[in-house]
Amino acid sequence: MGPLSGLKVVEIGAQGPGPFCATVLADLGARVVRVDRPSDVGQPFHDVALRRSRRSVAVDLKSPEGASVVLRLVEDADVLIEGFRPGVMERLGLGPEECHARNPRLVYGRMTGWGQDGPWAQVAGHDINYTALSGALAAIGRPGGGPVVPLNLVADFGGGGMLLAVGVLAALLARGTTGRGQVVDAAMIDGAAQLMGIFYGMRQQGLWSVGPGTNWLDGGADFYDTYETADGRYIALGAIEHPFRHALYATLGLDADALMQDVRVDTWPERKKLVADAVRRRTRDEWCELFEGVDACFAPVLTVDEAPHHPQYAQRGSFVESDGVLQPAPAPRFQDTPCAPPTRAARPGEDSQAVLTEAGYSADDVEALLTAGVVATAVPAPAGRD
Repeated sequence: MGPLSGLKVVEIGAQGPGPFCATVLADLGARVVRVDRPSDVGQPFHDVALRRSRRSVAVDLKSPEGASVVLRLVEDADVLIEGFRPGVMERLGLGPEECHARNPRLVYGRMTGWGQDGPWAQVAGHDINYTALSGALAAIGRPGGGPVVPLNLVADFGGGGMLLAVGVLAALLARGTTGRGQVVDAAMIDGAAQLMGIFYGMRQQGLWSVGPGTNWLDGGADFYDTYETADGRYIALGAIEHPFRHALYATLGLDADALMQDVRVDTWPERKKLVADAVRRRTRDEWCELFEGVDACFAPVLTVDEAPHHPQYAQRGSFVESDGVLQPAPAPRFQDTPCAPPTRAARPGEDSQAVLTEAGYSADDVEALLTAGVVATAVPAPAGRD
C-alpha cells in the first residue's frame, strides 16, 4: 500500500534525520531494510516511531564480508540512505562508486550535518549546532533572554530528514528520464538555512530586525504569541490578518475597534500586557469554549499527552497505536494509493535470515555468515507481530 509501493530502500542504521527519512519513505509504502550493527542485537532502543514499518538485518560493516553483504542488498535496491561523516562509507568499501558499480540506477542518499565538504565537514555536531549556524536559533527566544532550543525539529527533522526524503524522491523522478541514479548530498545546515529563507529575504528588505521577540512572527507582536491562562496552562494566538485580529480582541473582551487603530511596533509591549491580563481571567478550557466557532486564529497549547485526543486529530485518525505505542499516523493522505498503518519497530537483527535469503544467499551461506559473526540475528520474534 502507499504511493511508493514496490520501491526498495536500504537504510544504514543511524540516529535522527536518516531514520526519519527512511520512516517517511516506509510510511509511503517503500520496502525498507535497516542495516544495524551486530552489537545492537538484544539491546533496547527508544526511537520506536523512527524505526517502524521496516525490517532489520544486523551486519558488521567493518568486515569485508559485511560490506559484501550490503553490496548484495544494493544490487536490486532503488535507494540507499546513510548518515556517516564524509568518507566513512568510502573507507568501508560502500561509497557511491562501489554501489553504483553494482547498481547504476541506485539513488544514494547522504545525510550529514555540515555537508560533504567545507572546513567543518568532519566536525562533530548535533541539531542545536546546525540550527545555530543557520541563524534560526538566534531568532527564537524572548527579548533579554537567550535563544530557546526548538527541540531538534529544525535541523534533524525539517532541514535534515525531510529534505533528504524530498531529494531522494526528486532523484528517483530524474532517474525516469536519465536512467541513472545519483548521489543526493543533504546537509542539515543547508536545510535549516532553507527553512529560514523568508526571514533572510525580509531582513534584506528591512522588514525583519535582529533580536528574538522583536518581530511579528517571533512572539514580539501581541497578536502572535502564547499567553498563560488562569490555570497555569497556555493558549496560542496567531491573528495576523485584520478580520481575525478584530475577532480575537473582541472575544478577549477588549476594545477591538480602539486596538485596531494603532498598530505601531512601539505599542506592542503595552498591548501585550492588555492581552496577557485578559487571558489570565479564564482557564485554558474556558477560552477554548469561548473561541469555538470564532475565526480568530486561536488554539490551546497541548502537551504530547493531550494532543492525540483533540477532536480534530481524533476525527482524522492522525494518531495510531502500533505494538502498544501511540504515534503519528503516516502523512500526507493519498486519494488513490492510501498508506498502510505503521507496523512495529523491528528489533536489530530480527529479520537477518529472511533478508539474506531473499538476497539470494543459501541456507549454508547464511549459517556461515552467522558463525563468522559477519551477520547477527535476534531471537525469534514474539507471536503476534503486526
